[in-house]
Amino acid sequence: MATIVLVHGIAQEQLGASTLEKTWIPALADGVANAGDQTLADRIWRSGASEIDIRMAYYGTPFIDPGAQGAADINLDTEQLPQAAEEMTELLAMAWLEAAAKSARDPSDQRQAERELAVIRGQVGEAQGPRSVVGRPALNALANLRWFAPFGMAVASRFVWAALTQVTRYLTDDEIRSYAQDQVLAWIGPDTRLVIGHSLGSVVAYEAVHRAHETARLPADQSLTLITLGSPLGLHGVVYDKLRPQPPQVPSAANRWENFAAKDDLVAAQLDLTPFFPPAPGSAIHPQNHIVDTGSKPHQIEHYLTKPSVGRVIAETLTGV
Repeated sequence: MATIVLVHGIAQEQLGASTLEKTWIPALADGVANAGDQTLADRIWRSGASEIDIRMAYYGTPFIDPGAQGAADINLDTEQLPQAAEEMTELLAMAWLEAAAKSARDPSDQRQAERELAVIRGQVGEAQGPRSVVGRPALNALANLRWFAPFGMAVASRFVWAALTQVTRYLTDDEIRSYAQDQVLAWIGPDTRLVIGHSLGSVVAYEAVHRAHETARLPADQSLTLITLGSPLGLHGVVYDKLRPQPPQVPSAANRWENFAAKDDLVAAQLDLTPFFPPAPGSAIHPQNHIVDTGSKPHQIEHYLTKPSVGRVIAETLTGV
C-alpha cells in the first residue's frame, strides 16, 4: 500500500512505473519545497530516495501490448475502432479544437483552429457543407496545431491519434477501464492519504477513488485527498457524460478534492469543476479549483507538480496541518 498514489496521463505507453516515478517524485518534492516545507520535501525526495511510500499506478501497457489486460482478442494498437468509439474520438478532437480556438496561448494556433473549425462547419471552403466525420477532420486539424504536435509534423497525426484514442478506449472499453482502475486500487489501502491524477489519469483516479470503499481497499471510516491536474473531467458531451457512476459527484472516499488547471491547457477545457460535481450524500465536499501558470508547456506534469499551490495541498495532507 502507498501513502501517495500517482496516476499518469495519456501517451505514456512507452514508459513504465519506475521511469515515471523518477519524473514525478522530484517534481512533487520541489512543489512542497516551493510551498515552504523543505523538511517534508527532503522526506519525499532526497539523494534519489524517498522516506514516504509513493507509487505510480501504471496502466499504459495495454495500449501497446494487446491482451495485457486479459482480452487477448483485442488489438489496442490498431488504427481501427468500432464506429461508436471512432465518432467519440472525433467529438473529443472537436472539443479540444474549439478550446484551442478560444484560448490557445499561441496566436497562430488560435487562428489555425478558427480556420479549421470554419471549414469543418462548412462556413468556408467546401461548398457541400460541413465536412464528414469519416475523414477525421477535427483530429487531423489538431495535428496542424503546434500545441498538440510537440514532436513535429512528421509524427503529429499519429501522436494525436494515439493520445485521443486512449481517452476514447478508456471510456468505451470496460476491460481497459477496469484494468486501469485496478492499477490504482492495488496501491490504495489504510495508509493512503493522497491520490494525484494527471490528464486521462485524473479520470482514472476519480473513478477508482469512487470504488475505494466499495472494494474495501480503503476502510469505510477513512478518506483521502484527491488532486486532479490538467483534467478533462468537465468536458461535456464526451468525458463528463461517460463518467461512472452517473450522475457525477464527489467521491465519498474523498475528504478533499483540489483541481488545478492552466488557462491554456487545452486538455482541461473546463477549468471550474465545482458546478458539475456536487457533494456525495451526507458530505459537504466540493471540488476546489485553482488556475495556475504552467508556462510554455501548459499540460506538462512537472509544470503542475512544482507549483507552490500544489505543494501546499500535499504538505497539508501529509502533515495534517
